[in-house]
Amino acid sequence: MNHAQNLMESAVSDGVFPGGVLLASKYGEILIHRAFGQADLITGTPVSTRTLFDLASLTKPLATTLAIMKLTDRALLSLDHTLGDIMAFCKGTDKAGISIRHLLYHDSGLPDYRPYFKEIAEEDPYKRRALTLAKVLKEPLVYPIGEKVVYSDLGFMLLRGVIEMVSGYRLDVLVEKEIYFPLQLKDLFFVDPANPMPADRFAATEKCPWRQTIMRGIVHDENAYTVSGVDGHAGLFGTATDVHCLLAEMLGCYSDGPCHDIFQQGLLKEFLEYGKGTERALGFDRPAKNGSASGCLFSDNSVGHLGFTGTSFWMDLDRMIVIILLTNRVHPDRKNEKIRDFRPVLHDAVMRALL
Repeated sequence: MNHAQNLMESAVSDGVFPGGVLLASKYGEILIHRAFGQADLITGTPVSTRTLFDLASLTKPLATTLAIMKLTDRALLSLDHTLGDIMAFCKGTDKAGISIRHLLYHDSGLPDYRPYFKEIAEEDPYKRRALTLAKVLKEPLVYPIGEKVVYSDLGFMLLRGVIEMVSGYRLDVLVEKEIYFPLQLKDLFFVDPANPMPADRFAATEKCPWRQTIMRGIVHDENAYTVSGVDGHAGLFGTATDVHCLLAEMLGCYSDGPCHDIFQQGLLKEFLEYGKGTERALGFDRPAKNGSASGCLFSDNSVGHLGFTGTSFWMDLDRMIVIILLTNRVHPDRKNEKIRDFRPVLHDAVMRALL
């Protein structure tokens, strides 16, 4: 692992990110768990293995997708249920035929992103969650349902609405109750900007042009920020330790290994397999055939995800390998994109050491 550690140290020196944590395991045994660089360039606070990172889009697989999995397991939802089946006000609209499966595969026809926060922030805080969903549902489809895969935050905003409508719980409450608490994951949670936590354990993110301050312990994503920090596409914070514990539970369930029976094995396998005609799984990424952020050495039977703030995980389901990289690459500016070239190089270095 010396080469991987050297790469992390060089990345800090070269400004790829101010700081980060690298964790890798094989067959459940953690073989490296190291912190590098600074959590906050202003205060000079160093990163530690207990530093909490804004996980950004890791929220999609580690909260929203798993919540859908639990509701499906309990027969409260089906992957082939459509928005027309679930939401009466969707019947007869162009969104009626969008299924849960479409939303998880990102082939719903919805666009990738819209800056709803610019309008929603002026509204009553208690109405913003419903108003955001209404805006997504009014958004024109950019291609026919099921025809094309386009990674979409908007689809996962709708999934948040589905989860809350079907379960009667807010997304953060449901995943805490059903998944995080049973696994004793105390460092995996959402943060309401109206009730911030002490900032000392959090890695800083961007000096936000809209909010005019450096975000630390407050969700970076503006759309999630306006809906109390809890949405289907972003809002989750966590440590590498707790992200690994959650992934290890999934790996154990998948492979008949040690687990707490949080997930139903057959359903988990269905979620993690390739979607028809796509390079994705349900709510998870799969390694791209060319230029994957996971590098070249993960097997085809691998899943993972990236987060805009500089976070990622990859999990090789055949080799029982997990690699987690949590960084604050957007601190202090989101324009820093050096991590794109760094990720595959680091993953290849770690995989060579593990293999």
